Amino acid sequence: MKPPARRPLLGLLAAAALLSCLLLLAPPPRLFPSSSSSARAPTSPYAHRPKLLFLLAGQSNMAGRGAPTSPLPAPYLPHPRLLRLAADRRWVAASPPLHADIDTHKTCGLGPAMPFAHRLLLSSSSPSSPSSLPAPSTVSDPGGEDLLVLGLVPCAVGGTRIWMWARGQPLYEAAVARARAAVAGGGGALGAVLWFQGESDTIEVDDARAYGGKMERLVADLREDLGSPNLLVIQVGLASGEGNYTDIVRDAQRSINLPNVILVDAMGLPLSDDQLHLSTEAQLRLGEMLAQAYLEFESSRDPKAIESPHQ
Repeated sequence: MKPPARRPLLGLLAAAALLSCLLLLAPPPRLFPSSSSSARAPTSPYAHRPKLLFLLAGQSNMAGRGAPTSPLPAPYLPHPRLLRLAADRRWVAASPPLHADIDTHKTCGLGPAMPFAHRLLLSSSSPSSPSSLPAPSTVSDPGGEDLLVLGLVPCAVGGTRIWMWARGQPLYEAAVARARAAVAGGGGALGAVLWFQGESDTIEVDDARAYGGKMERLVADLREDLGSPNLLVIQVGLASGEGNYTDIVRDAQRSINLPNVILVDAMGLPLSDDQLHLSTEAQLRLGEMLAQAYLEFESSRDPKAIESPHQ
């Protein structure tokens, strides 16, 4: 009996994703020519300042496949206090596509992380904001100690299934290594993991049914390996899937009952023509939704426990 025709395709996708994550583990500078986004991006004057860090993990909708527009919407424009950890582990000014030197086997576009970060910066500077994010002073010099600096740590790779993010797998180990490097490189603390993955686990029913347990194991392993037992994980509920078992994965996402795990549901957001990836409009809205979830979570905590990353 012949195996299903999709098996070779799945194997090729897995191999391509594994190749990308191997680049994440130890990316030598020579792998990134001067034309790469990492080489073009300037080192920020805030590179050595403490940062509020966010790990971006999952597959293509986190890496971003939204089509760039001209001009770019304001939430995708660079900001002096918004940084990105490049593949060579330099802190550089963040600008889309954030995953261009991470998710290297596909063409990356606009994702949710830039609008998410812009919303947090806006909240931190608004006296009327209900959030407990540290409010920056009016000092514009990089030496201003009250300024909130955000650090985005891209790790997402398109076409990946959740087993590829298990402890011991290259994607997982790369993400942990990058998170540790981000904390060490200028200090700061992890604010949350933003997780958008699962579309590839809707193809096989066994993968879909196993999703919940694997996701819970992933959260536990990340918290242990990053030394943060209460680390916030914001997962995005699927808006689409590659197969016929999207509802099973969505049910698993909704059923995860762990402290400090929040679900932000993307169902209903507009999709691109491929009916798999979120459109640019959807990514903008999702970034706002993720930011709102994070701000509400922080405002519900004891304000004394929310400190600026340099304190």
